[in-house]
Amino acid sequence: MATTRDARFPDPTTEGEVDFRSHRTWYRITGELDPDAEQAPLVVLHGGPGAAHNYTLMMANLAGRGRAVVHYDQLGCGGSTHLPDAPVDFWTPQLFVDELRNLVEALGIDRRFHLLGQSWGGMLGPEVVLADDAGIRSLTICDSPASMELWLEAANTLRGELPADVQQTLLEHEEAGTTDSPQYAAAEKVFYDRHVCRVVPNPPEVTDSFAQIEAEPTVYHTMNGPSEFHVVGSLKDWSVVDRLDGIRVPTLVVAGAHDEAMPLVWEPFVERIPDVRSHVFPESSHMPHVEEPDAFLDVVESFLAQHD
Repeated sequence: MATTRDARFPDPTTEGEVDFRSHRTWYRITGELDPDAEQAPLVVLHGGPGAAHNYTLMMANLAGRGRAVVHYDQLGCGGSTHLPDAPVDFWTPQLFVDELRNLVEALGIDRRFHLLGQSWGGMLGPEVVLADDAGIRSLTICDSPASMELWLEAANTLRGELPADVQQTLLEHEEAGTTDSPQYAAAEKVFYDRHVCRVVPNPPEVTDSFAQIEAEPTVYHTMNGPSEFHVVGSLKDWSVVDRLDGIRVPTLVVAGAHDEAMPLVWEPFVERIPDVRSHVFPESSHMPHVEEPDAFLDVVESFLAQHD
């Protein structure tokens, strides 16, 4: 797997693969992975589903502050095994919960680690914790919805604020089933530049993840759909809202002020998780770690340090 190299974040200390159900999960570690280190390692769950780790690489800078950071590509994307012919019912949240547990056990950190999920990763994180919170020191949920119904409500609100011609282009291609057209992509970009990443042009690690979805759309199209606001995949009815009081680990919820993850999508986390705090980054949309990286790193590291 050719991982993004950039002076803005450190190169990995090591890269490798672990076996998972006759497939492979690719990972990279920044810093020295010591299960007994004073600062517990951080495992990053990327979004998409199927976006690959690249766009979250700014988080590797947390390793420069004394802890190891583990990035990995979830099954079906990036450097992990691609399964374009897998049936729709193969791709479930439970699959990715099991993959995460398999990874931390293989790396020997299952007794003590922090978990951070961004977007879809922040939907997956609560599922991991609710299935088994053993060893998890804290959970950070970044730019994520507590249900897809809330996500779509927010998306439709923001979509309604786009220029009329952009809205019309999106609607026409969705109704015609031509969401793979250049015209749809151009209209979609208007939304993305407002509410997904406001650093325009997008930095290389972000474009790398978008390119990975375009090259291998299986997981994203199956679980989500053709775009951030046209959700017709298997996750369309997903919700964790009614289970949130079962999360017993300290939790941080963050989002951007211009985020496609509007407050209504993440407020259930803050209202229902017993031990929770939140932070909104004023100049960011869906990627505060890219848009306000120094502030993001400060907020997250402060939280992690309180729960090592």
